[in-house]
Amino acid sequence: MTTSINILAQRSSGVLLPVFSLPAPCGIGDLGQGAYRFIDFLADAGQSCWQILPLGPTSTDLGNSPYMSASALAGNPLLISPELLVEDGLLLPHQLSYPEFSDYTIDYQQVRDHKDYLLNLAWEAFQDPTYTGRLDDFIAAQPWVQEFGLFLALKDWHDQAAWFQWPKPLRMRDANALATAHRELRAEVRKHCFKQYLFFEQWLRLKDYAQKRGILLIGDLPIYVAMDSVDLWVNQDIFTLDNETCEATHVAGVPPDYFSETGQRWGNPLYNWNSSSADVRARLYDWWEERLRQNFLLTDILRLDHFRGFESYWSIPADEETAINGQWLPGPGMTFFREMEQRVGKMPLIAEDLGVITPEVEALRDALDLPGMKILLFAFDCLTDNSYLPYNCPVNSVIYTGTHDNETAVGWFLNPDVDRAFKEQAKRFSNKDNDNAGSFHTDLIYLAMAAPSRLAIFPMQDLLGFGNDCRMNTPGQSEGNWMWRCAPHYINEGLAEWLREQTRFFGRLPSPLPSEKIHDEHPHT
Repeated sequence: MTTSINILAQRSSGVLLPVFSLPAPCGIGDLGQGAYRFIDFLADAGQSCWQILPLGPTSTDLGNSPYMSASALAGNPLLISPELLVEDGLLLPHQLSYPEFSDYTIDYQQVRDHKDYLLNLAWEAFQDPTYTGRLDDFIAAQPWVQEFGLFLALKDWHDQAAWFQWPKPLRMRDANALATAHRELRAEVRKHCFKQYLFFEQWLRLKDYAQKRGILLIGDLPIYVAMDSVDLWVNQDIFTLDNETCEATHVAGVPPDYFSETGQRWGNPLYNWNSSSADVRARLYDWWEERLRQNFLLTDILRLDHFRGFESYWSIPADEETAINGQWLPGPGMTFFREMEQRVGKMPLIAEDLGVITPEVEALRDALDLPGMKILLFAFDCLTDNSYLPYNCPVNSVIYTGTHDNETAVGWFLNPDVDRAFKEQAKRFSNKDNDNAGSFHTDLIYLAMAAPSRLAIFPMQDLLGFGNDCRMNTPGQSEGNWMWRCAPHYINEGLAEWLREQTRFFGRLPSPLPSEKIHDEHPHT
């Protein structure tokens, strides 16, 4: 992890783009040519980092949110590249005939149906003796995957019912019931394990290519997991669940804030950080250790989502419809991080310290020497002490024009509900006295590039000057999120040249790579 820690000690920049937003022929971004070409684009543009969103499996029932996954350890099979499966001999070229997909948005049901069809064909081809032993080797290296495979197979068997709605012997993990399920659903379990094998094989190849091009991957680790997840089913006692119904007694969220007058009721079950049982607390730490190790296998740096929840967290009674009537409870604090460092080693983390932040949260972040996040779209309220204003950003921070939860830069400037005085302040900071919304994204990029923050990150929509029709997520809104895709013609040489010049001018270019890495051949052409 040395290289990824050092990158936060020098001026650098990067781009935020979810894998699912990449150009690809199968209706959703994947780990094929589009991903490799994007890494090439980043390297050509003088960038040091590619920030992504969580990689876990998503569900249409949960709005396709990458923050509500069925597993904290698994990868999303929708991101598997069919083209790479052809290269690996698991699909034939003529099997890649595609329905008509949009280059600009994701139709998740259409994508899921087609990917399932292709992955079933690949599974049939994988039965060839040529591949004997590969899946068993993967399962031996990733033993969690069998429980995940069984979880998905049981969901299939129970018409996708949530695990806490299954018959009691399975819900409570009776040993005999589990043994019977493993035996009777063996083929289905192995097929689900196979999809994880493909994801990890393709992802680790991509990560290796990124390393050769000098691009570090910034992952995103949600603090909480979904209620209907294998993590809850297998580890019930480390969460706040009712012992009889197995449903959550209290759920996660945040109180009223910038994004919502009623707060955000996320609905994730909470951790038993304060359990009276030392055994429960030990198993909770073991689970977090496995989770961190897995995420550092996949990425170089981790954005730790909802960092403030480790100092104290908002606990909402499960029967409350909004997040208003919650209370703050103490989190694990420094004890947790010191224990994880003992187990995992020094961890390159970015603290997502947005929202209701107290001096105690800031003290924990600073004691850990973690960079926090500074969002320029939060900076303009005509107050000189706003902590997001460029001159108030500390060196040990990561500055963003916006995140996946914000409006786009241009969308914010065009929003009639934003005070005109705030827009004028934003323009004046970039030494502009015009009302040109079309150039506002470059104004914010200029401010972020010039800021003291060591690392500057730009959502791809802001690099392109797109409006709110390309917004990634609107917190509190259950539909229409996580659908935006970047069409291939937007990721071009002209944009790379412009971004590289801005990066050079503001002293954020990375050190040159050894020549043998710079000229490493593209592995998938």
